[in-house]
Amino acid sequence: MLMTKRKPATVAEILVEEFMTPMNLTQGALAQAMGVQRKHVNELCNNRRNVTAATALILARVFGNSPDFWLNVQRRNDLWQAMNSPRERERIKRAKPLKAA
Repeated sequence: MLMTKRKPATVAEILVEEFMTPMNLTQGALAQAMGVQRKHVNELCNNRRNVTAATALILARVFGNSPDFWLNVQRRNDLWQAMNSPRERERIKRAKPLKAA
């Protein structure tokens, strides 16, 4: 597992800075294109909602990229959070490797 001290870009940062801003998209316009409520987009843009498989498929269809792109951004952040949270690191350390799996 790759450990890095630098926090990866969040879904919100990628969505807003790499997609919405260059395309002059408002949250309302993106919500309409996605077929979801504006609240859903607002929560994505403010890091209050994680990307699910369904949301990744929708974003991929809207922006013409792959669902894996969006899921990987989410996965990198989830892993970074777990590896850099003292509470989670303690839980991970308590796990015992199996001798033969």
